[in-house]
Amino acid sequence: MIQLKEVRAEYYLLLLMLVAACAGKPEPPEQLSLRSTVNGDTVFANAIDGTLTPDQILTTPHRVVLTGMANHRLITIYKQGFEKRITEYNSYENYDPWYSDHQQHYMPGIDLISGYNLLNVGHYDMTTEKLNLLFDKPVLVKSIYYPSFIQDSLKEKPINRNYYLISVYDEDTNRDSLIDNNDLRRFYQYPDSGIQPSQLIPPDYSVLRSQYDSGNDVMYIFARHDRNANGRAEDKEPVHVFWIDLAKPSVAKRMY
Repeated sequence: MIQLKEVRAEYYLLLLMLVAACAGKPEPPEQLSLRSTVNGDTVFANAIDGTLTPDQILTTPHRVVLTGMANHRLITIYKQGFEKRITEYNSYENYDPWYSDHQQHYMPGIDLISGYNLLNVGHYDMTTEKLNLLFDKPVLVKSIYYPSFIQDSLKEKPINRNYYLISVYDEDTNRDSLIDNNDLRRFYQYPDSGIQPSQLIPPDYSVLRSQYDSGNDVMYIFARHDRNANGRAEDKEPVHVFWIDLAKPSVAKRMY
């Protein structure tokens, strides 16, 4: 009997140890698919599936942007479902909580919209009553520089701009099937008509940031050279500096 009790005690002790070990073992993590889709589009923040056609991505217009050219208006078009996470900057609509409260133009005569899941921009001509999209396919617009609605001045003289500058991820350059900030960021100038853009920075560069020079009314653009041609801007690759004359933008000139 004593031996039987000892065996039972050892059995119960072993059983308790197994139960404690199982209780302390964490549950396996839920497997999250990075390619999950909603309505035919990825759920990535600020990214789109580069393999989809425009009609497979749900979009929605958000706002009519008043430009400094009375007959020309822009319409911001976002990925549906992300409208309330938008961060836009506009100096003359401070009452809208989706905009910042800054009072100055981004550059003299120029205001800025910073896109978040901004997939396209519509250009509407009030005179001809015609709409055209700046891009013929969904893209990720990073920044739109457009003529200020409120009259501005430079060196105490009125200044008026009649063009748009846009930095954008418009191609799956690294061939990972997504268009996002891992691709090369391009830089374009559109005339007031919103058609026939000019690419201001060479296509094998990715725009990083800009700086304004009020003394010369030029915009400096820092861009990383995709030297190994893999479609990505990598830290080991060189950064060059270009400049654009804002009085009459044309292909940027390299200064460094």
